Amino acid sequence: MSTNGLDEYWVPEHVKDYLRKLGFVLPLDDMEPWIRSWDDWMSARGEFYDYRDKDGMGRVYAVHRRSIHPAMRVCKEWGSLLLNEEVKVVCEDQRATDWINGFFSSTNFMSAAQATVVRAFGLGTGAWALWLDLDRRKVRIRHYDARMVIPLTWDEDGVAECAFVTRAFYRGKAVDQLQMHLLGGDGFSAGLSPSSPSPEYAGDLLAMESEETYKIATVCFDHEGNELAPVGILPTYDTGCPFPTFGIVKPAVANTRVDMSPYGQSVFADAVDAVQAVDLTFDALINEIDLSKMRVFLSDVLFDREQDGNKNVTIPFGKQDCTVFRKVMSTEDTIQEFAPALRTNGQIEAFRVALQMLGDLTGFGINYFDMDDSRGYVKTATEVSSDNSALMRNIRRHENSLEGSIVSIARAAMFASRSFGESIPDEGEVHVQFDDSIIQDMAAEKEQDMREVGVTMSAWEYRMRWYGEEESVARTRAAEVGTSIR
Repeated sequence: MSTNGLDEYWVPEHVKDYLRKLGFVLPLDDMEPWIRSWDDWMSARGEFYDYRDKDGMGRVYAVHRRSIHPAMRVCKEWGSLLLNEEVKVVCEDQRATDWINGFFSSTNFMSAAQATVVRAFGLGTGAWALWLDLDRRKVRIRHYDARMVIPLTWDEDGVAECAFVTRAFYRGKAVDQLQMHLLGGDGFSAGLSPSSPSPEYAGDLLAMESEETYKIATVCFDHEGNELAPVGILPTYDTGCPFPTFGIVKPAVANTRVDMSPYGQSVFADAVDAVQAVDLTFDALINEIDLSKMRVFLSDVLFDREQDGNKNVTIPFGKQDCTVFRKVMSTEDTIQEFAPALRTNGQIEAFRVALQMLGDLTGFGINYFDMDDSRGYVKTATEVSSDNSALMRNIRRHENSLEGSIVSIARAAMFASRSFGESIPDEGEVHVQFDDSIIQDMAAEKEQDMREVGVTMSAWEYRMRWYGEEESVARTRAAEVGTSIR
């Protein structure tokens, strides 16, 4: 990390050393090269985009390949398809449903969560974790991507303990803030030196025999790795929560890069060649247009001249007139034009094939990124969803994976808020009601269900499905308004 703390953030080595000395084996060590590679593709940087070449005289020059950022486009598409402001958390108790959705709305959770999903689908992993303001007795949710997430305890059922590393600023200086969400963890003391924790200290920190509740331990370091004790930061706080105070976000893609890793895999990890193909064809298309501009050759007599010392030189055209050339010592054919024939049709077709290949390999189906002949660019989701079963299947897979993370952080937020005095009833069973109107004709389905009310469906069943109400509330409200739903 640089001294001003404004460079791109990755977990510093001194934080990793601190965790290793506590006895943790860090899965980030094996995954970080892959995460860095996927981050480069999302940002369209690296040797593929910026490289050096030689001309016919052996001179080396820098080359930049143009990009439409296809890897980032893939991740943004998944984020917009899976999460938006219409997604709701539904609890058994309607009052709990109203509270958690009001909490998400007031904290702008869903908007930030979509950005988290975008990064998680690109880097393979993301997370949401509780952040507690004890003075104001407020609960907030922090968002992290794979660069800042270090699972500490995991099995095939998921991550049980996790650390999150972020940059913070204390008295104008950048510090590294490590927060560990540990099950048990009594005896943690941030006052001990991270360079030589005693065995008893490490044993106390990792103690699991005590209360089976989650504790949040916070440690801060300066840029040299020295442990700090900022004013107002509680070293350890017992949330009293018996279930995880965080939620891990991963796409429904098996990690084939590192076996048994708690990290996920980028949604475009197996489509890197397709990402390259898209940008290769796009760059070739732009180069074709650039190189095929009309060239105008003018006779030497048409150029004005001026004195430069003892030399009589021609006055050049402006910098943008790079398509005008001077024919030296020529007086014939004073103006000659040359316009190369464009080959864009073939290159557009290659670009189209590359887009189709990208969509197929990233789970959208072969038609999602296909060209729209009427408008000349990619189609929208609603135009391809009707005949794209692959897209619908993958959306369901990703929604099932995402639901557990949203439910986990929602339950943790409600539990922590109750401990701060909020009157929230027990939520009971919790599930997520996703909004598929982007890819489905939800209005038509809703209209069809309206016609079924009183025939094959009760009014309260309609309200449960479309308004996310619990059964008792749906029955009461349906009775109040009669059989009419509108």
